[in-house]
Amino acid sequence: MIAFRLSKAKYSSDLSGKGAEKSGGRWNSKGVPMLYTSQSRALCMAEVAVHIPFGIVPSDYQVVTIEIPDHLKIEEQDISKMPSDWKSLPPSGSTQRIGDLFILENKFIALKVPSVIVQGDFNFLINPLHKDISLIKIVSTEPFEFDKRMFLK
Repeated sequence: MIAFRLSKAKYSSDLSGKGAEKSGGRWNSKGVPMLYTSQSRALCMAEVAVHIPFGIVPSDYQVVTIEIPDHLKIEEQDISKMPSDWKSLPPSGSTQRIGDLFILENKFIALKVPSVIVQGDFNFLINPLHKDISLIKIVSTEPFEFDKRMFLK
């Protein structure tokens, strides 16, 4: 399976989940490492764009294509069993508990979760502490340019 990640160039080869560990996110608490990836380049762009202040065009980004071998097991979060506040802003502790437990249990290399930004699309949360993390490979890294129309009037 192929997944995509959009990151600043200096972090494009980093699959450690340290960035998410430092700041926390929708699916992890501070202190819990996690690598956020998406099913498409477009979803990556949307997931990053919502965090950029209006009027600032992001620069120095890379799109990273990541291969997750098909034989590795991926857990899927059942949308019908999601907590009622899973789309809340700021993110709720309920989704962080789901992601933290996924990392703590350490049974799967990735967790497929629904995107809040693009309904019907999915993100893949990679567990950098999993025993098979060395099997996750960066296939390519390419410069990514955001369209200015998304950020400027």
